[in-house]
Amino acid sequence: MSDGFHSPESLKRLSVDILTRNRTSTPNAESVAEALVAAQIDGHAGHGLSRLPSYAAQALSGKVKGFAEPVADRAGAAAVRIDAGYGFAFPALDLARRELRRIVPDTGIAAATIHRSHHFGAAGRHVELLAEDGLIGLVLGNSPKAIAPWGGTKGVFGTNPIAFAAPMGPMQPPLLIDLSLSKVARGKIMVAAKNGEPIPEGWALDADGQPTTDAEAALNGTMIPMGDAKGAALVLMVEILAAALTGANFGYEASSFFTADGDPPGVGQTLIALDPVALSGGAFQDRLSALVQTILDQEGARLPGTRRLKNRAEAAREGIRVPDTLMAELNAL
Repeated sequence: MSDGFHSPESLKRLSVDILTRNRTSTPNAESVAEALVAAQIDGHAGHGLSRLPSYAAQALSGKVKGFAEPVADRAGAAAVRIDAGYGFAFPALDLARRELRRIVPDTGIAAATIHRSHHFGAAGRHVELLAEDGLIGLVLGNSPKAIAPWGGTKGVFGTNPIAFAAPMGPMQPPLLIDLSLSKVARGKIMVAAKNGEPIPEGWALDADGQPTTDAEAALNGTMIPMGDAKGAALVLMVEILAAALTGANFGYEASSFFTADGDPPGVGQTLIALDPVALSGGAFQDRLSALVQTILDQEGARLPGTRRLKNRAEAAREGIRVPDTLMAELNAL
């Protein structure tokens, strides 16, 4: 392969090697590596291999417990509560999916709440894997403070991702909707600040709650939620379902996902699985197909989440593109 392109297997091996050298068990390292490489393939670079240096540093310092084993406790006929043990979120979400797949055939719907957790990466992956098994998936997670209550000036909520996936039928990839609730990803502002570049107005507010185009001022202020006041209400809803419901830290209580110092973030996630066949009386697939076709019949219309399919096809042909500077940093680890 040409410089900058790498096979998924080589990147997973490198990721596992880095993490196991930094106080992480092999099973946990493999779970994390699988998720990060999948995000890199899908074009979610901010949730991909760029996270490895901070993950490794946090595991080494103990901010993330690299040897933690998530524990599941049945909380009801269709509910399970999972303690991530201040470890990486991915092993806890792997366990959650296994539990939900086991419960849903008997109940039609099941939910897993996760507490004492960490950054859970590209949210869509966790529900797409359920949809590949014929289930509808919904996941919500909270994150360290970045968004103020509407009209306020101090961060209370994170960008609080939410993702949904539904099976589209045999031999078809699931319908996938994955979004964070700020107008743009905080990572874009971090890149602008690093490069000394301005940001467009409407992305963020400064520490006084005023609109700013200064990236540094934005990082010291708050992000603007998508949909303004309505988006802020949705952020609050996710905070309740991901943190209050799970018993996790709120965004204003959680430490950074990026730095190695301080206490563990201790955030939460809620994962819900539904059996579309049972709940619709068998009508779901036909009804969804009709809706999707109605959308696609409009010229120029497209379904959300389709870019990932193009990226996967390119990665299968050419390998995964990783910036040389990032690869140098990873190899140094």
